[in-house]
Amino acid sequence: MNAVGIDVSKGKSTVSIMQPLGVVVASPFEVSHNGQELRELVERLKLLPGETKAVMEYTGNYYEPIAQYLHNEGIYVSVVNAMLLHNYSGNSIRKAKTDKKDTVRIAQYALDRWLDLREYIPDDEIRRSLKLLNRQYTTLCKVRTMLNNNFISLVDQSFPGVNKLFSSPQRVSDGHVKWVDFVIKFPHCDCVGKIPRSAFKDKYYRWCNKNGYYYSESKADAIYDYSKTLVPTLPNSDYISVLLAQSAAQLNCAFETLSELQRQMTALSEQLPEHNVVMEMFGVGKVLAPQLIAEIGDTRRSVFREADNAHSRKAITAFARLDAPPYQSGNIDVKSRSISKRGSPHLRKTLFQVVYVILKNSPENEPVYRFLDKKRAEGKPYKVYMIAAANKFLRIYYAKVNKALNA
Repeated sequence: MNAVGIDVSKGKSTVSIMQPLGVVVASPFEVSHNGQELRELVERLKLLPGETKAVMEYTGNYYEPIAQYLHNEGIYVSVVNAMLLHNYSGNSIRKAKTDKKDTVRIAQYALDRWLDLREYIPDDEIRRSLKLLNRQYTTLCKVRTMLNNNFISLVDQSFPGVNKLFSSPQRVSDGHVKWVDFVIKFPHCDCVGKIPRSAFKDKYYRWCNKNGYYYSESKADAIYDYSKTLVPTLPNSDYISVLLAQSAAQLNCAFETLSELQRQMTALSEQLPEHNVVMEMFGVGKVLAPQLIAEIGDTRRSVFREADNAHSRKAITAFARLDAPPYQSGNIDVKSRSISKRGSPHLRKTLFQVVYVILKNSPENEPVYRFLDKKRAEGKPYKVYMIAAANKFLRIYYAKVNKALNA
């Protein structure tokens, strides 16, 4: 038994090799994540007698170069949740923290949990790319919200409430929103209310045709009448127009990027065997389907197996950390518990969005909605029945996707 503890950092790792009874085969040494040093590490590990397992913690994307290289070279690799390694104290009460001590602790953990270590199997290229795109999509959604709120606060000083005048959905071609492009053309309410009605309607008509938006004469009259009632706090000047145009350009750039990411995610997810099955599930559309597939991944992975190596619907609930861990000590046995929240927050957010769509549409024949409505009728709080419905949806997803993948 050769336990290879690897403490991963950006661009390099610290490695130590230990055997049972505290035998140190190799004191901690550094390995850069380049071809030459990784080849030398593989050659060194292959010369070791007996079975060898390399263990490292899950650290964002930093662990992937060395984990994939070792796996491709035939070395048994196990990637362990950082929380498990953090809670593993080894045999010391000191709180010393160095890369060398960490790698020794990881090697000791590997020896203690030798039979429980799960082998790291890299995702295929499509799933890996899909997950990367989804994480970028999620991050950019936050940026878009920030830019949108900032733009509204600026516009409310020159053309108050203009964003509420339009209800058009995002343009399919580039994701633009009509009211944002409208402000670029008419940045101030005086650009509308201080000119003749016929002149504005003509400008608005030509602007709609040029930008591919639907023109409505009644809407043009409503915008004109509304602009006459406004009292702006910013002047109608060139510098205000430039400021709004730049803010709108930033927001449109976010819209365009999100639209392109969404198209790429759809194209990738359509190549996976479970795509059609997921799309048929109520509450899931062309946006949420790729996100679900990206965050859950391949349900055939070992992470969805329990200790007996058998697939279980409970495993996927634990994977999303929607389960409520037990809390009992002596005579205390807490029945009302919170979910653990130690899984992917991206997955939980996507599941909540799916359940929200189901709740909003209230399909009476849909099993998730019936389960949600039952919990709501029992007097459960909002978060409780929403989480319960998310669990129900996840179990149905697991069953249907597993059937499709194993067909």
